[in-house]
Amino acid sequence: MTMIKLDLTGLKCPLPALKTRKALGAIRPGDRLEVHCTDPLSAIDIPNLISETRDRIENTAQDGDRIIFLIERQMDP
Repeated sequence: MTMIKLDLTGLKCPLPALKTRKALGAIRPGDRLEVHCTDPLSAIDIPNLISETRDRIENTAQDGDRIIFLIERQMDP
């Protein structure tokens, strides 16, 4: 199991969701992706993306203006 950090601070919609999708495609099932965003729309876009990819959000946290998602890659479709 690998943990990968993806820093998307400063990027605006739709880039955080697009870059998260690309990063998820590059990791194996069971690996985790920690995504850091500052765009408030990420709080909507990232969960919607995860429902499409059928991966799993393990945790969502707020740290100041930063939204942090911990995503576990599920089985390939």
